[in-house]
Amino acid sequence: MKITLENEAIRAVIDTIGAELQELKAVPSGINYLWSGDPAFWGKFSPILFPIVGTLKENTYFYKNHTYSLPRHGFAREKNFECIQQTNDSASFLLTDDASTKEVFPFSFQLVVRYTLHQNLLACAYMVTNPGSEDLYFSLGAHPAFAVPQETFSGSSAYTDYYLQFDKSDSLQPFRLDKGLIGEETAAIPLSNRRLQLDKRLFQEDAIVLKNLPDTQISLRSHKHAHGLDFRFEDFPFFGIWAAPNAPFVCLEPWCGIADSVQHNQQLEQKEGVIRLQPQAIFERKWTVTLF
Repeated sequence: MKITLENEAIRAVIDTIGAELQELKAVPSGINYLWSGDPAFWGKFSPILFPIVGTLKENTYFYKNHTYSLPRHGFAREKNFECIQQTNDSASFLLTDDASTKEVFPFSFQLVVRYTLHQNLLACAYMVTNPGSEDLYFSLGAHPAFAVPQETFSGSSAYTDYYLQFDKSDSLQPFRLDKGLIGEETAAIPLSNRRLQLDKRLFQEDAIVLKNLPDTQISLRSHKHAHGLDFRFEDFPFFGIWAAPNAPFVCLEPWCGIADSVQHNQQLEQKEGVIRLQPQAIFERKWTVTLF
C-alpha cells in the first residue's frame, strides 16, 4: 500500500513495503527529485538499512555461539511495515520482530519510521526501541537516491552538469571496498571549493565510503540552473555516496553502522559501528531534504 503526503510545496509517496520513500515532487513544478526506481539500473528508491548496513563477511555473523546469516543491508527494506499514524503531512510506519526475523536476528525490536513535511522540507526520522530484556545490537542507515539529471530542467541533461556541495570538507578520504567489505583507506579525493563534481566514473569501483565525515549538510546542485536540494544529517558516523554503473542518480547515505572489514572476526558485538541498545532504551536519528 502506498501513502501520499502533500502540502503546497511537496508531495511524497511512501510504500508500506520497506516504509520506502518512492516519490518526492516539488508541487509547483511537478519535478520528482527522487530517482525513478528503473530496475534496468537499480530497482530501489530509498531503502532503509536495518539491522545491518552494508555486507557481512561471508554474509554471516556470530552471536552467543550461534551462527546467523543476513543479506546486504539487512531485511527491513523487504518487510511490510504497518502504517500506525497518518495526516496530510505526516505518517509513521512500524516494524517489529516476528518469527521470521528471529531466525536471522535473535533480538526483540521496534523500528518506527516517521516522515513529516514542513513547507519545502521532508524529514525522515528513525526510532528504534528495545522492548526486550537483553541488549539489542544493530546498525541503521538511509539510502535515498536522487535523480541526476533532473530532465525537466532545460539545458541541464548531462550527469556532469551536477555537483555535490559540502559544508565543511575540503577533501574526502574514502575506504576501498573489497567484494563489499571495508578495506584500506585510499587516496584522498580533493574538492574544489568544497565541491565534488559528479562523474559516473566516480562509482566504477562501488560506493565512496567515508568515516567521521565532519559535514552535516551536502547539497545537490547544478552548474546550469538554480534548482537542487539540501540534504542534512547529524550524528551519523559513516556516509556513503553511490550510483549504479552508468545510472542517472546519486545516493546520499548517512549510516550508523558500516560493512564488515576484510579482517573482521564476524562477532556481532565487536562489529565496527554496531549500536548497543539497552533494554527499554530508545535510539533516534533523523535526516532532512529541502527542495529548491
